[in-house]
Amino acid sequence: MTMAKVKTLIPLLVLIALCLAIGLIAPRFLTVSNFIRLCTGAAVPLILVCGMTFIILIGSIDLSVEGNLAVAAVTVGQVGLQFGGTPWILLVFPLVTIVGALIGFLNGAVHVYLRVPSFLTSLGFGFVGVGVATLFVAGGSITITDAWIRGAAFYRVLGLPMAVCVAVAALLVALYIQNYTRLGRWAYVLGGGEDIAILSGIPVRRVRLALYTLAGAFFGLGGGILAAQLGLGQIQITTGYLFTTITAVVVGGTALTGGVGGILNSIVGVFVVTVLSNGMVLMGIPTAAQLGVQGILTVIAVATSLDRKRLVSVK
Repeated sequence: MTMAKVKTLIPLLVLIALCLAIGLIAPRFLTVSNFIRLCTGAAVPLILVCGMTFIILIGSIDLSVEGNLAVAAVTVGQVGLQFGGTPWILLVFPLVTIVGALIGFLNGAVHVYLRVPSFLTSLGFGFVGVGVATLFVAGGSITITDAWIRGAAFYRVLGLPMAVCVAVAALLVALYIQNYTRLGRWAYVLGGGEDIAILSGIPVRRVRLALYTLAGAFFGLGGGILAAQLGLGQIQITTGYLFTTITAVVVGGTALTGGVGGILNSIVGVFVVTVLSNGMVLMGIPTAAQLGVQGILTVIAVATSLDRKRLVSVK
């Protein structure tokens, strides 16, 4: 087995080692109820990494996650407040997916056609999203009590909450796009180098724009499910999801330089982060220490995943 192959297996080996170690220290970790709790906690991050993985694959970044989530969350809250009570209310989830895609499209268009760095563009759209969401609820919050919306997160299918089923469906769509469409294949080529992509005849601008739009759609859906899970339409519930999403993608083995990794890697990354967080809670480790451990994990993952041969300088 080559060193490159071994390197791709490291995140999975880390996940297995974490499960075994935490299981020995906290026996409650290895229970069915805790497994369901793990899956429930991983549902929203799994949806979010579907979008972020494609962006990082092309060597870019999208920091608009929390703004997109905030818009989706307050939209679900407002729609539930005004039109709740019938199964038609479930159309709010396709609605926030479309709204998220629109935000992603605008984000990508500014980045691609005005040639603004993705870091600055997406950071700006993240702030815009948070601002719009704050105005939408006048700085307050909406309690979501509609049974149909809440059921979209907690109704059980084969013992698992519906949120987990939605996450699995999102992952299957992302895997299909990655493995069986030109857009997915072009993402890898573009991540390997824009000059190579141009020489290969790939419409670079359209690919970037399409992937930002796709990522926005996944972020919008994730925000809708998050609001349904927590029963709240407010901006505060989105805090921390940007860091968690990027951490999961990078920890899973998708390189920030682009062209390496994929959705399966990100799935492993999500569960590494989720298992670690869940295990620390079971072991009684303070929240501040948990954030510190997650930060250290991110630094280590970035340091080991970077292809330094492709870095002209460290900025």
